[in-house]
Formats: sequence, C-alpha cells, structure tokens
Amino acid sequence: MTRSTKYPPEIRERAVRMVFEHEREHPSQWATIRSVFSKFGMSAETLRSWVRQVERDQGRRPGLTTTEREEMRRLEREVKELRRANEMAVSTGERNDLFELLQWCQIAEGPTRPSVEAALDLTQVSGRVLREVGPLGQVLAQEPVGVLV
Repeated sequence: MTRSTKYPPEIRERAVRMVFEHEREHPSQWATIRSVFSKFGMSAETLRSWVRQVERDQGRRPGLTTTEREEMRRLEREVKELRRANEMAVSTGERNDLFELLQWCQIAEGPTRPSVEAALDLTQVSGRVLREVGPLGQVLAQEPVGVLV
C-alpha cells in the first residue's frame, strides 16, 4: 500500500533536479533549497528531505536507499504478521514446531534440503502435515523419505 502524496513524482523530481543544478550558484545547499522550494509551493523541509533521500539513493550520503527502506518495511510487516499468527497459535494451543520450522524455511531464501533434513526427522512426519505447510512442504511430501540430498 503506497501513501498518497500531495505532489506528483514529476514535480518532486524536477524540484530536486533544480536544487542539484543550481547548487553552485548559492553558498550552501540549504540556501539553494530555500530559493527553489517556493517556486513549487512546498515547504523547504519537504524539499530538503527529498534531496537527502535522492543523495542516499545515489550513494552520496549514508543511510538506507528507497529500495532498502521498502524492503525493511515489507520485512517488518511480515515479522509482525508471523508474530501475530504465532501468538494466536500459542493461545489456542495449536502451536506446532514442525509447522513453524517449515514456515521459516519458506521465508528464508533458497532453503537447502540437507539443512531441512537435518532439522527434521522425516520418518516421523506424515505427508498430510507437510502438504498443509505450503510449497516447501509439498515438495518434501512428494519426495520419498531418505532420498533427500
């Protein structure tokens, strides 16, 4: 879900570009921002924050890039969702360690079969339980036990 903004991306890009283009004409970047912001009808602080974010995206300033920020937000939402699901499972007495392990294996990028096999004793797990877990469980359920490598 994206946040609606007061300014379209074109205005944002143009204002930031103007700051970078006219920076040499002013004693400081802040002075440049102060001369540009009123032309677009935004606050100086709004323009300053846009300039700082573009500088981070270009690697000219330390901090999280826009892509990294979006990924961080996505991961935070996912963790929150998993914690809520885990709390619900614990409160209803339906907590299943196998289910949680396989769920985390799905989240991790590229889980390896040997690590999953080492974590599970597949001889003790029914195919039905594995199929309920999702894509990784379905793959494991299709393989004959002992053939995982």
